[in-house]
Amino acid sequence: MTRSPLSAWPLAARARIHGVLTDIDDTLTTEGAITPDALAALHALRAAGLPVFAITGRPAGWSEAFALAWPVNAIVAENGAVALSRAPDGTLRKTYLQDTATRQTNFERLQAVAQHILSELPQTRLSQDSPGRETDIAIDHNEFTQLDETLIVQVVRLMQAGGLNATVSSIHVNGWLGEHDKLAGARWIVREHLGRDLDAELDHWVYVGDSGNDAVMFGHFPHSVGVANVARFWHRLAHRPRYVTRNERGAGFAEVVQALLDGREAKLHP
Repeated sequence: MTRSPLSAWPLAARARIHGVLTDIDDTLTTEGAITPDALAALHALRAAGLPVFAITGRPAGWSEAFALAWPVNAIVAENGAVALSRAPDGTLRKTYLQDTATRQTNFERLQAVAQHILSELPQTRLSQDSPGRETDIAIDHNEFTQLDETLIVQVVRLMQAGGLNATVSSIHVNGWLGEHDKLAGARWIVREHLGRDLDAELDHWVYVGDSGNDAVMFGHFPHSVGVANVARFWHRLAHRPRYVTRNERGAGFAEVVQALLDGREAKLHP
């Protein structure tokens, strides 16, 4: 599959979009922080009345502050397991896909697998945001610790051998127990917050991402966009985005938002 530029996305298709789903790390953020252009793009989406849900592999604890500070409808953390949003009174609302007993049982098993990986592969380290994780584990491969491709593959295999689902983001290798993933999390949050069936209206949503843990979303959505740094993972993506931005990370996300707004403007003023 060749990389089609974002400019190839038809205006008529952009005009039909009424919701945005996006990854966070290296999609919304740049070097770990949201840049002014990406934040302005989120505000522009809110002003246009377009709901935005961020779906991330980051932990619930890390995501809490952003769920309150950013103009998004909600953040789904830990690859679909935990949803965080601002309640009407301004406080944080947190909901889970799994019940308390399941989470407690899984937590013990996840920690055992994590310790096995650290023992088998002494070069590996847990992600520094691990204390905020409730339903998964994460091994750092590109945030504060650098792992080569061979080690990343070994981490994935050890997670899978321990019965975990495993995926590789731009910074971490994530492992979890359960049938959920980013797509399940997206379906859940759209149903919970909007009362709508995401799969019944796929042509009206766009997904924006950058790495391996976005592949399921790239494959499911007819309107999917990779920010330019997706090139790092292109060779190992099971499913690739339909379009790719010129710019990387937050600047690429801002580019997607401008393309959406241009489509809406063209519809209003043909």
